[in-house]
Amino acid sequence: MIARYSRPKMSRIWEPENRLRIWFEIEAHACDAQAELGVIPLSAAKTIWKKGKWNIKRIEKIEKKTRHDVLAFLTNLAESIGPDARFVHQGMTSSDILDTAFSVQLKEAADILLSDIEGLLRVLKKRVEETLPIITIGRSHGIHAEPTSFGLKFASHYAAFARARRRLLAARQDIATCAISGPVGTFATIDPRVEMHVAKKLDLKVEPISTQIIPRDRHAMFFATLGVIASSVENLALEIRHLQRSEVREAEEPFAKGQKGSSSMPHKRNPVLAENLTGLARIVRASVTPALENVALWHERDISHSAVERIFAPDATLALDFALTRLTGLIKDMVVYPKRIKANLESLGGLHFSQRVLLALTQTGMSREDAYQHVQSNAMAVWSNLQNGKLENFQDRLRSDKKIRKYLKPKELAACFDLKFYVRHARTIWKRVLETDKK
Repeated sequence: MIARYSRPKMSRIWEPENRLRIWFEIEAHACDAQAELGVIPLSAAKTIWKKGKWNIKRIEKIEKKTRHDVLAFLTNLAESIGPDARFVHQGMTSSDILDTAFSVQLKEAADILLSDIEGLLRVLKKRVEETLPIITIGRSHGIHAEPTSFGLKFASHYAAFARARRRLLAARQDIATCAISGPVGTFATIDPRVEMHVAKKLDLKVEPISTQIIPRDRHAMFFATLGVIASSVENLALEIRHLQRSEVREAEEPFAKGQKGSSSMPHKRNPVLAENLTGLARIVRASVTPALENVALWHERDISHSAVERIFAPDATLALDFALTRLTGLIKDMVVYPKRIKANLESLGGLHFSQRVLLALTQTGMSREDAYQHVQSNAMAVWSNLQNGKLENFQDRLRSDKKIRKYLKPKELAACFDLKFYVRHARTIWKRVLETDKK
């Protein structure tokens, strides 16, 4: 991932120096376990911890000859350790190092992403509380439907990211496994207790059966989870983009002093942050298919998954980390326009009350078919007038309909046009969201 969309803390996880540090710790912890088992001298294990050093440029030079990254690392490590280096990597295979280190990196990345989600949830919770009393028009198919609470828009996204947190916690637990089982995973050349020791030191679980690699269905589930979270990011970003459209203008992302919206049109205030989030979500989701395809490997192992993971794992975690942080800032500083919300709500003359009138008519004895026909014919007349630039009051038009007057008294009809009716359960819904999040 390019620096523009990378945050330092996540970037450090995927830097070569951090990867080599983890490799060394795996080897050194394994030597400690081997020493306890009497396989290697205790003094050798201590020397490895004390003298073990590596140099990235030196490793790169060695790898040009060996064409094997782990062997290049071990060769460089031996240069600093001396004779006791012969005890490093006893009975182990490259995948023991590569896969276990990858587990550590994904676990560390998951911790950052979980922290990001926590921050976003805090901001969303605050915005829900602020905007729950605001009544807005709900839209289905992009068309005015019935009134709702503006805060419930964000309560829905809060619930989505609460689910994201639970899923990511499960994916983190599933991916955090250690495999130190030797060639083809039989433990023929290394005691299973070495694996147990390394797993404990690295805060990982032991992989029950690893062939020569950790099963890639674990990784597939992890990146599938990131893909779902990215889609939730896009879902919220898309809502902001729609709310900011000139024809809607109910909310907009922050526009800083001195910010420019267009190189050619000085009036522009574009939803660039939200649009950027849509793009970043595509990057994260792009990792899901190759992660799924990596599950199918030849026999006990092949390396068709290797290059793929080295590319998409850093990119997906970096992109999602950046996106979650950007989304948190967007929601925190988002501007809401209550007056514009009210104007949009009233812009169709009250057509959004149509279902209440329909139901009231059926309650008084009119068949649903007849009620629908009478309400719809009046609604379509209001629509036609709107197309001609005339705003007509829907309630007034219904009041003048003799058939409807026969079934509904003026007070009964007026009762159908109570806005508060639509949001009377808003706090109950929000309370349910919060209670579910606690479970």
